[in-house]
Amino acid sequence: MTANRTPLLIGLITLLTLGPALGADDRPVKDGPAPQETPAIEHALPIGPAGLLPAAAADHPVGAEDLLEISVFEIPELNRTVRVSERGTISLPLLGEMEVRGLTAMQVEDKLRDALTQKYLQDPQVSVFIREYGSKKVSVIGAVGKPGVYEMLGPRTLLQVLSEAGGLEKEAGSHLYVIRAAPDGTAQTIPVRVGDLLMNRNPELNLAVQPGDVVSVPIDRPIYIYVDGAVKTPGRLEELASRPITLLQAIAKAGGTTERASLKGIKILRRGADGTQTDIPVNLKRIRQGRQPDPLLEEGDVVVVPETFF
Repeated sequence: MTANRTPLLIGLITLLTLGPALGADDRPVKDGPAPQETPAIEHALPIGPAGLLPAAAADHPVGAEDLLEISVFEIPELNRTVRVSERGTISLPLLGEMEVRGLTAMQVEDKLRDALTQKYLQDPQVSVFIREYGSKKVSVIGAVGKPGVYEMLGPRTLLQVLSEAGGLEKEAGSHLYVIRAAPDGTAQTIPVRVGDLLMNRNPELNLAVQPGDVVSVPIDRPIYIYVDGAVKTPGRLEELASRPITLLQAIAKAGGTTERASLKGIKILRRGADGTQTDIPVNLKRIRQGRQPDPLLEEGDVVVVPETFF
């Protein structure tokens, strides 16, 4: 700091020590739990695919109950942590009450810098960090341990939000959806394949969650497939709609074929939406040899394994 600024800074520090005499409303932050730090394992994740770029924390508009950490370089006496009031204002020493609702952190920095420049300092270096997003919430619904509305105490990724909501239940489907409101009032639905996010750990799918997002985890519905004829345990198989099984898998779940099964005469009976039935012939022997594709079965399919007469 240059020598000609020293007397001015001494004067500022003296003013700050007067406190209430200045008329500034330097209210302390409301009592509450200490801000939670974002887990370190997520901070290095790269940006997602084009069109789904995670919004930086500095781009989120400030709202009521947000907690702002304000720093002025080389003047620690001006550093403050303040919470935005219900009116959308903050109160600072020397500057009094200032409207910040709707501004980004960078815009708040500019506003504070201009105010300090006009009255006290030349080219002050101001930084504003949104420590808590008290005005910003995300909803998690569906097949999670603790569905509900969660405050965003700092930037959050999709995995962090799911963890806070108790993780996925076993009934969760193959996809979840992030529903995000656009400025024009429309909604964008972003599908995320659960297996790629959790098992394959695709970092591009670990989206940066934004305030107002709704994370929907649909509950997978059961489907029923029937295996009849020359198998060891004929009957109904219950599967999940997101995880269809093939003919080979269905026969294996039915205990396998009997010695008298006709592997060349198997049929899949499938009923269409109009109620008509289609008979699909398959050759299990060729499928086992890899010479014919193993067909996926659909809800309501009946697999008939006939017996051979020889």
